[in-house]
Amino acid sequence: MPTTVTKPTKQVAVMPADITAAARRLAGTVVKRTPLEYSERLSGRYGAHIYLKREDQQTVRSYKIRGALNLMAGLTDDERARGAVTASAGNHAQGVALAAAKLQIKTVIFIPSGTPPQKVSRIRHFGGDWVELRLVGKTFDESLAAALKQVAVSGAVFVHPFDDPRVIAGQGTVGLEIHEQLAKLDRVPDLVVAPIGGGGLISGIGTYLRPLHPQLRLIGVEPAGAPAMQRSLDQGTRVTLTHIDKFVDGAAVNTVGRLTFEYAQSLVDQVYTVPEGKTCTTMIELYQNDGIIAEPAGALATSALDQLAGQIGGQTVVVVISGGNNDVLRYPEILEKSLAYEGLKHYLLVEFEQKPGQLRQFVDQALGESDDITRFEYIKKTNKDRGAALVGIEVAIQTDYAKLLDRLDRLGVSYRRLDQGDLLYSYLV
Repeated sequence: MPTTVTKPTKQVAVMPADITAAARRLAGTVVKRTPLEYSERLSGRYGAHIYLKREDQQTVRSYKIRGALNLMAGLTDDERARGAVTASAGNHAQGVALAAAKLQIKTVIFIPSGTPPQKVSRIRHFGGDWVELRLVGKTFDESLAAALKQVAVSGAVFVHPFDDPRVIAGQGTVGLEIHEQLAKLDRVPDLVVAPIGGGGLISGIGTYLRPLHPQLRLIGVEPAGAPAMQRSLDQGTRVTLTHIDKFVDGAAVNTVGRLTFEYAQSLVDQVYTVPEGKTCTTMIELYQNDGIIAEPAGALATSALDQLAGQIGGQTVVVVISGGNNDVLRYPEILEKSLAYEGLKHYLLVEFEQKPGQLRQFVDQALGESDDITRFEYIKKTNKDRGAALVGIEVAIQTDYAKLLDRLDRLGVSYRRLDQGDLLYSYLV
């Protein structure tokens, strides 16, 4: 269920004028004015006018360059001489690295040890000799703690990935561009859907668009495995999650920002969560149908459209594709999670009698015409009458799985379904 936000009155740190100033500062730099593309496919599916804001087309393949460069370009000579420090799940680090190289500011960047290799190599590529990269901790919050210790020791300027007015103003230029691009089409936004990690992007977008479009509904989307903003809004105070699923690495934080939480309370209408498997399905659809390479966090907002389907008919909807830094090595896992979420991929432990012909009987009598064995692991035990095999099966449609289990029951086959709670399942998927 989505969280509906009750809006208190808050004193804000960022005004629309700050975002306009950020847009002027970023004009003519490495920051691109990204396309706002009409999606025929999604518009037809949901009966709405759906536009995709393509932040995956930034130089660093993420909107994060906007906030990072806006902050760092505004530093004084003394601050630049002291250097900069930041922490990131990956995309902000790329923005800071590029800004550091362009502005020639020595910078230390902390990222989690599990950051995808593609992001690590891109950070080093953009930063060159101006960046020292340190892989510390398992989560963004652990990297953040290490970065803040470094700031205390070195006196360097901290470039927060989301909880800084200058960063929020930079991310708010996404909202400025949405307004200007829709105006050229004689349209106004009825709904804007954006991902939430720490909350900087949606804070900036809402700050700029809300005064111009009072009718606007602003929707935030988080991964189901890291719903820090939704939990915080539910409880009326910032909540620190004790455990998060790091799969959607660009939006997986234990704690949202102090400023961004206040903005969410004031500006955001609802926060939805999306299962990681659904995000994977959306990534595959974006790639196969639209040629868009989105990372998990980049596909979050689009993944929530199914939940919004009954509310957006005929409306002008903007969905932010926030990033495209996806490592090709992750695609087998992405496909596996998508198939499992769609109910098309299943794992069983099947007990076979240890005599010839058992596998043939299983294939001939248990499997349906469209069922496909994708994994089979079995080691014969010579001192036992029966042995278990791990069997991975892909079905054509969801209902085929129930039919398969029914045939196994009628044949008297002993088996156990492996579900998400099983340790072995977490090894497989």
